[in-house]
Amino acid sequence: MSRHIESQQVSINCPAEKVFSFLVDFRNFGHLLPQQVTNWKTDGETCSFEVKGLATLGLRMIEKIPFSSIIMKGEGNVPFQFSLKTSILDKGTNQCAVRIIIDSGMSGIIAMMAEKPLANFIDILVDKLKFEMEKEAQT
Repeated sequence: MSRHIESQQVSINCPAEKVFSFLVDFRNFGHLLPQQVTNWKTDGETCSFEVKGLATLGLRMIEKIPFSSIIMKGEGNVPFQFSLKTSILDKGTNQCAVRIIIDSGMSGIIAMMAEKPLANFIDILVDKLKFEMEKEAQT
């Protein structure tokens, strides 16, 4: 059964193009991860990290639609198959809206344990993205 988890949508005072360019570089993705993430590694197209108390996760970028969408797929020894989609909506001059969506093949029992932490995780990602992009826009 497929599970669908969406982050909150955040408005960012920054052009969609800039947000897209930031996110397609995995080196920047590391700045968005919460404190419970350790062992962050990237080679540009893939990354891996450990979530304390949960698992080591790997991601690979599989689709990049300029300025609107980035899809990453879980890879390596992941406990379930999943994809992470970032949707970027251009709202005009120097503003966009961003949402992150996880689609997964979690079983019912795993979903009961993992859905809330995963929802919290992607909400942290979009909040930190907003902070990083608006901080950069001010400099």
